[in-house]
Amino acid sequence: MKIFLDTGDVEAVRKVADTGLLDGVTTNPSHIARTGCKFREVVKEICGIVDGPVSVEALSETTEAMVREARDLASIAPNVVIKIPMTVPGLKAVPLLEQDQIKTNVTMVFSATQAFLAMKAGASFVSIVLSRLDAVGNESEILVQDAAAIRDNYAFDSEIIAGSVKTQNHLLACLRAGIDIATIPPELFFQMFQHPLTDAGLAQFAKDWQKVPK
Repeated sequence: MKIFLDTGDVEAVRKVADTGLLDGVTTNPSHIARTGCKFREVVKEICGIVDGPVSVEALSETTEAMVREARDLASIAPNVVIKIPMTVPGLKAVPLLEQDQIKTNVTMVFSATQAFLAMKAGASFVSIVLSRLDAVGNESEILVQDAAAIRDNYAFDSEIIAGSVKTQNHLLACLRAGIDIATIPPELFFQMFQHPLTDAGLAQFAKDWQKVPK
């Protein structure tokens, strides 16, 4: 499973990329707004740090306007991917952009049938959103399993992104189902390294090493 960082924080991207384990980044208007920096400058800097895909949101509402906006955004860097909303105009824009070699990421997907439509439209990436589902009492793990089954059953080329992953339990559900990508906050990335037994074991080794004759 690939790991994408979900942020607009350039320094966070740099820190995670330095581990050699980062495969891409997803951003959204809220993330960029929190930086207080100019949108295009933030995106360009992130694209320079990360070799993999960097998803950037198109906010237009009609197909024609979405395509124009997407073409402009794609000019920022070669690894820009355009986030497209899960709407009728959005899915109409997907094949037009993909034909132009502009990769798309259909976002705000909350059901298996929505995921199916996004895959059928030919999106490079389909982002299912987990924590928002959990917040309204729906079981996000079922959507994870269903989306993976649809991809496999019909041999769609779309990669499934599990978006808004907030916990290690979310990550485990994605790993078990065979989800292609998890997009996570920087804090969760570094939590993945940690376990109390690891800390205890290393501390014991260090203590025992002091007893070894030098």
